[in-house]
Amino acid sequence: MLQLTSHPDDLSTAVNLLRAGELVALPFETVYGLAADATNPDALRAIFRAKGRPADHPLIVHLAATEQLSDWVTEVPEVVWRLASAFWPGPLTLVLPAARTVSPLVTGGQTTVALRVPAHPVPQAVLRQFGRGLAAPSANPFGQISPTTAAHVRRHLAGKIAAVVDGGPCLVGIESTIVDLSREHPRILRPGAITTDMLARHLFLAGTVAAAAPRVPGALASHYAPRTPCYRIPAGLAPAGLAEAPFPGRRTGLLAQRPANWPVAKFWPMPSQSEDYARALYAALHEADATSCEVLLIALPPDEPAWAAIHDRLRRATRSL
Repeated sequence: MLQLTSHPDDLSTAVNLLRAGELVALPFETVYGLAADATNPDALRAIFRAKGRPADHPLIVHLAATEQLSDWVTEVPEVVWRLASAFWPGPLTLVLPAARTVSPLVTGGQTTVALRVPAHPVPQAVLRQFGRGLAAPSANPFGQISPTTAAHVRRHLAGKIAAVVDGGPCLVGIESTIVDLSREHPRILRPGAITTDMLARHLFLAGTVAAAAPRVPGALASHYAPRTPCYRIPAGLAPAGLAEAPFPGRRTGLLAQRPANWPVAKFWPMPSQSEDYARALYAALHEADATSCEVLLIALPPDEPAWAAIHDRLRRATRSL
């Protein structure tokens, strides 16, 4: 695996690899993504092989600019321009009716396609030079912890992809918000840094996700999970409120905003602000998973709207205590 930097010469190398149908991990503001030419079926199949990803799991296509949407969708409704003006480039993915030319490898065999214009300068530079859309799911084995550093990518995908561009730690730290605009009433299919309150200033959102909503990345019941068994402590029940360790005799790691009143093998103090917590979460899980801990406990943060995306990730990554 080539290890590239954000220097223009290295980014040109990354573009040449992508044009040759290779896989290149890129830093996004959300998490590191495994990029491939979204118009090359062989490159798209390589994503599924490298990740061990189910073939019916759709991919998000990343574009350099909103104006490229027309190449991927049947129409661009006015609400798209409104949201794009407010949130693109940025961590918002929009689901729209797909153009007939979009590969079923991208759509997962559905009639919709998920699209985003990223804010990170590295994929922006690569996309402008590449000239086409890039499919880029998270650069990790399917269902496991998303990577927020190049080291995370190297640890899990060495020997499976051509290169990784090291752009430092991701600034947002969790995956993009996904909004379905393919139906009459828009719905949030995956929460992220663009919150419900932020979106509600620009469109009316339906209250619930329909059972027949499009499949989207990161929506499985179990996802983002460490290999180490991981349990959540309910919001409102701080570790200090537990009279004794839930797993006596086992090396236990704890991720929480406050320490427990019983001994743990390792404690990861988590930030009190939701944006900082999101930025730190996956790195803490990667670090915890690399220790000798036999079990991990995560104290859930406040059950408030600003924390919705974090609760979503933790619910999928952990089991109930």
